[in-house]
Amino acid sequence: MKDEEVKDAVKKAYSEIARTEPQSCCSCCGDGAVCAPAAYTAQDLERVPEEAIMGLGCGNPTAVAGLKEGEVVLDLGSGAGIDAFLAANSVGPKGKVIGVDMTREMVDRAAGLARANGYQNIDFRLGEIENVPVENSAVDVVISNCVVNLSPDKAGVFREAYRVLRPQGRLIVSDVVSEKTLPAALRQDLDAWAACVGGALKREEYLAAIEQAGFTDLRVTSEREFYVETGPDQEMARLMSITVEAHKVDG
Repeated sequence: MKDEEVKDAVKKAYSEIARTEPQSCCSCCGDGAVCAPAAYTAQDLERVPEEAIMGLGCGNPTAVAGLKEGEVVLDLGSGAGIDAFLAANSVGPKGKVIGVDMTREMVDRAAGLARANGYQNIDFRLGEIENVPVENSAVDVVISNCVVNLSPDKAGVFREAYRVLRPQGRLIVSDVVSEKTLPAALRQDLDAWAACVGGALKREEYLAAIEQAGFTDLRVTSEREFYVETGPDQEMARLMSITVEAHKVDG
């Protein structure tokens, strides 16, 4: 299966989702077992536009990012903008949030919500997370929520995150990983890729990709498990929703 096939399938799926009403639970991360809204507090959800709450993530990276007023934040795969809006609230008018998503419909939805709700410190951009439309050493924090697993080039995503971060910058990513290598049939299933399952790496491979990009001080701040069927035989595979923090030390 070629990388472009995966990207096209994911883009089509999320273009369709962008045109729908907000969902009560996640279409990502396994039959609601790791429901994204559950990762947010009621106060979090009250602070963002309701239409941005689409239940597509598997964590809440802003909760552990320690965002400070005036910081510049990049949200990889920003979707309808829930994490970007939360970040914008934290960094304030002196800060800035850049949201990057490869789906035009998601970018338009998020940008429209920003305008309608008076956010002036968010810039939503169309682009791929493997080739981010951001300059070198331009941001203080990179966040992402259940998106890197959608990419066929995860190592490339982490290299890009490292490139755009300033020295002493930090990466906080929530994502889905697996206990073991997933069966070939699942890894070749484009619907499973779009559902945040088919592209899941083994946990140790995912963490290694972050370190190989140059990040240090890596730690897993949270981990929750769930199970998915791997095929018609109804065997179950163990997956985990994890949140990882890492740092860029050098320039």
